[in-house]
Amino acid sequence: MSHVYGLKPEEIDFQSRAAILASRELAEYAADVDVNARFPSESVRALAREGFLGLCVPKEFGGSGQGPRVFAAVAEELAQGCCSTAMIFVMHVSAAQAIASSTTLERKTEVLRQIAKGEHLTTLAFSERGSRSHFWAPVSALAEIDGAFAVSAQKSWVTSASHADSYVASSQKPGAASPLESTIYLINRNNRGVKVQSRFDGLGLRGNDSAPVLFENVPVAVGDLISALGEGAGTMMNVVLPWFNVGTAAMANGVGRSAMTATAAHLQRSEFTHVRTSLRDLPTLRARLADMNVRLEQARALLGYTLGEIENPSDATVPFVLQTRLASIEAAIEVTDLAMKACGGAAFSRHLPVERMFRDARAGWVMAPTADHLREFLGRILTGLPLF
Repeated sequence: MSHVYGLKPEEIDFQSRAAILASRELAEYAADVDVNARFPSESVRALAREGFLGLCVPKEFGGSGQGPRVFAAVAEELAQGCCSTAMIFVMHVSAAQAIASSTTLERKTEVLRQIAKGEHLTTLAFSERGSRSHFWAPVSALAEIDGAFAVSAQKSWVTSASHADSYVASSQKPGAASPLESTIYLINRNNRGVKVQSRFDGLGLRGNDSAPVLFENVPVAVGDLISALGEGAGTMMNVVLPWFNVGTAAMANGVGRSAMTATAAHLQRSEFTHVRTSLRDLPTLRARLADMNVRLEQARALLGYTLGEIENPSDATVPFVLQTRLASIEAAIEVTDLAMKACGGAAFSRHLPVERMFRDARAGWVMAPTADHLREFLGRILTGLPLF
């Protein structure tokens, strides 16, 4: 049987290794990471040790050189073990792809080689307090100073904020006429003027260390630019967004799969001892499990088709990239909701991990591009309007 994401036989090993890692190591710490809202350091070290931080780094820089199909399969497996760790992984890979795409970044080879060795964790720093979830429209701007630049910005919801080695960030070019005239650049977390302002204590994905980061007159050398001045939107939309959408769609599918597995196990092992039946003997609960499976496989199939569109681009590729994320995050919400209902008191009392999955699934709804953004983008494309 062919893989839903179209993996070739030689690519299955990456998924298998990710599944083992997720079940044996990531899952071990997931509950503690959630309860204490702490960064999953053990799990991230495991990703580095097993080469997953360099999964999609080109082979010429020492990475595994894998594309979106393997990335999706691995992200889905990791999310089944610990969704916070999967979020860190997806942000890291998306940021690393921006770095790999650059023709201007002087440290490109050095940073990519460090990532491939598992010695460098990177992340995205696009959203800002002034433009909120409109990640494509930074309000900060680079200021020219003696042939270089400096930037002051209030970045919001930066995943791995206190733990990433670098941030792939965005700001308007000097003298920009529009926020779309942005520039993508790389800065180190320990640079002068970089301050993580708080710790994350959210509803779900509680271990992903998503926090606001303040840039106060941070120096940015010409060699730190990932995109040319004013051409950041191209990097955002053509590089980062496809990888981010694929990764977060796969994450959502992984959360759905873990919720369905936990629900099926609960229905099979929980009994009505007075009548010698189990929960699986109730048609209503079996029907809920069937609905979960159908909804989840629809989302996975759409992602699989979208991966083909990415490999062979057409006019339909952008809509598919947008709608696969929308379909997956909505499926995850529906599936985890059904899981809570099917598992009843055992889920609501937190005797099962389903409640954590229920909360983690809802992060995708508010994470830019939000579900409302995705609908708006699709609606504009379908009615012949420009995206922005």
